[in-house]
Amino acid sequence: MSAAVPRTLADQLRSWPDERLAALLEARPDLATPAPADSSQLAGRAVVRTSVVRALDLLDRLELAVLSAVVQEGPAGSGRIHEVVHAAPAAVDTALDRLGTLALVWGTSEAWRPVTMVVELLGVPAGPAPEAIAGLLADVDERARAILDHLDESDAAGTVADARVPARAAAASTPTEHLLVRGLLAPRGDRHVVIPWHVRLHLRGGRSTHEPVDVVPAFAESERAPETIERAAAGAAFEFTRRTEMLLEHWATRPPAGLRSGGLGVRDLRAVADLLHADPPMAALVVETAAASGLLALGMNDEFDSAWLPTDAYDAWVARSAAERWAVLGRAWLANPRLVSAVGGRDGDRPVNALSTGLERSWLPGDRQSVLDELATLPPGRTLAAGTGVPALVTRLQWRHPRRPAARLALVATVLEEAATVGLVGLGALATFGRQLVAGDDPATALADLLPPPVDHVLIQADLTAVAPGPLERAFAHRLGLLADIESRGGATVYRFSADSVRRAFDSGWSAIEVKDFLRESSRTPVPQALDFLVDDVSRRFGTLRVGVAESFLRSDDETALTELLHHRDAATLRLRRIAPTVVVSDVPLQVLLPRLRELGTAPVVEAADGTVRVARPEEFRARTPRQARTAHRDAARQAARTAAVVSAVRAGDRAAAERPSRGPATTPADVMAVLREAVESQREVWIGYLDNHGTSSERIVRPVEVGGGQLSAYDERTDEVRSFAIHRITQARAGLG
Repeated sequence: MSAAVPRTLADQLRSWPDERLAALLEARPDLATPAPADSSQLAGRAVVRTSVVRALDLLDRLELAVLSAVVQEGPAGSGRIHEVVHAAPAAVDTALDRLGTLALVWGTSEAWRPVTMVVELLGVPAGPAPEAIAGLLADVDERARAILDHLDESDAAGTVADARVPARAAAASTPTEHLLVRGLLAPRGDRHVVIPWHVRLHLRGGRSTHEPVDVVPAFAESERAPETIERAAAGAAFEFTRRTEMLLEHWATRPPAGLRSGGLGVRDLRAVADLLHADPPMAALVVETAAASGLLALGMNDEFDSAWLPTDAYDAWVARSAAERWAVLGRAWLANPRLVSAVGGRDGDRPVNALSTGLERSWLPGDRQSVLDELATLPPGRTLAAGTGVPALVTRLQWRHPRRPAARLALVATVLEEAATVGLVGLGALATFGRQLVAGDDPATALADLLPPPVDHVLIQADLTAVAPGPLERAFAHRLGLLADIESRGGATVYRFSADSVRRAFDSGWSAIEVKDFLRESSRTPVPQALDFLVDDVSRRFGTLRVGVAESFLRSDDETALTELLHHRDAATLRLRRIAPTVVVSDVPLQVLLPRLRELGTAPVVEAADGTVRVARPEEFRARTPRQARTAHRDAARQAARTAAVVSAVRAGDRAAAERPSRGPATTPADVMAVLREAVESQREVWIGYLDNHGTSSERIVRPVEVGGGQLSAYDERTDEVRSFAIHRITQARAGLG
């Protein structure tokens, strides 16, 4: 080998250009926190078990097969890996480059080496010599061969009662023991057996797998007009945004209480579903997404009780365009780590509430991203086929992420349903603005072109309804909402006028003239006479009764109105008592008395201490925007700058180490660990100073085998055996021996 060949992983990292080192830190961000002192420390972190497991989870089936071949054949050149892996040579080379970028293998195309922790996680015994396997297979019976073929086909470890290998072939009594004694199976632990590497290659015709591993499973597709997909997704996006705004506007004046254990009560979630004309799962998705976007948080109402309230960020959000509002919600849903689909189920013996703790799943945003990334590969006009599309997508994701648990893959259908509800997906395909959101771009412009322009008028009909021919401008919709209740939603929203709804406008301070002027200006059809009569009738009765605090009192110039109220069959619980022809008092508090009187069909107004009328406008409350919501979406430029800073720190540490006049033994815990891990990778001896249990210091030359769990496993020349050393007792270490 030439002198340019690296001797250790640390040497390889030192030789990399800054761009490739930055790519490693971006792919494995756990290596960059805190910033490593130099390449030796970075290499030491790269072989830690937890970090290696995370890196393995990033690999697809091809890369995992190539890595397994390097583990079993290494150190081996690219030519040998081409022979073993059932894939095109170009695909294998691409996978090797990816594995090198992730620092799971190191070396050159003449000799690839896996890091030691990968060998521990993926390695299997080599097994008998290749030329002896055919004869060994001929010695076993059909039952043993069936077991071997089953394990070969399933490519999994087998479970047995006892995995001990019989001492002699004559002692084997079961098919599994016959396979174990001949080396056709190898024990892994006390209860599991695996097929050795050379046996696998023999059974699979010299390849590590039966089928090619570079063929990505195909989608089950159908064809749709791109315009139809765009319209369906845009409609869902607009509806989700409108429902979120409706929820937050309603909770601004009538917030639900926060539970002591955290979350939203079951009854409150059902009330949300009724308000939004949605089912509970959709209501939970709206609530959770609003909280994830920082628009909803726990605050205090006027009685200083905990309540779910819109945050101060809501006021800025609601003033933006519909497309910009949806972009905020879409990004929040994509990055939300909470398993919203679990709301309504049970966790043991207790129900799972919306907004409650315990729904966080750190892997969920990455899984959502991977599902939508795969969906983004569909060409325009192609969608997932009905019935078979989702299973085909799951199979494709199994190829992309073979180490992903089946329970997480089972959530693919749920992710697609939520994406369709939020508005990224329409009819089984990503919309154009959905693709932009998934890619990290701004989708507002593309979505704005698909949404109908807001209108500022309605069509009032003779049956006391008003039809909105499109989405209404927010200020106009808010004013109309004071006068009428929404009766139905769809292509055109239908509002209905009633005595209660008109009285609501009077309660907010409108006069009869203002109500009629608004109706005439907002309607493209003549205002029907029945609606004029309704406004006049409510106006005539409005304010006939006046409510004050005595505990409470009612005053009216109309003695007949008070008499009717006193004799009303449902007024007994109000405990009314007449003290004058025009005055009635009650010991019921004003905040209770006022809504009860309205339920009885009256229209009272509140009288202030000076006798003037006080308009009972509902007070709006706000909560403080959670801090994490303000920093949830980090700028890509900040991430790039952070990575560049870590690369600079590593390079500075390498230069400092190279310029050090005479490098003595490592004495700090971090340096000792770096020396030991580097020795494991290079399979070289190290000198250590060790303090035993009795406080006696000694010096030893050992050959490290494994570092982990606070222990060093190494071959000790003094005792001629592999023994364990407590790392915290190693006072110093020096590499470069052997």
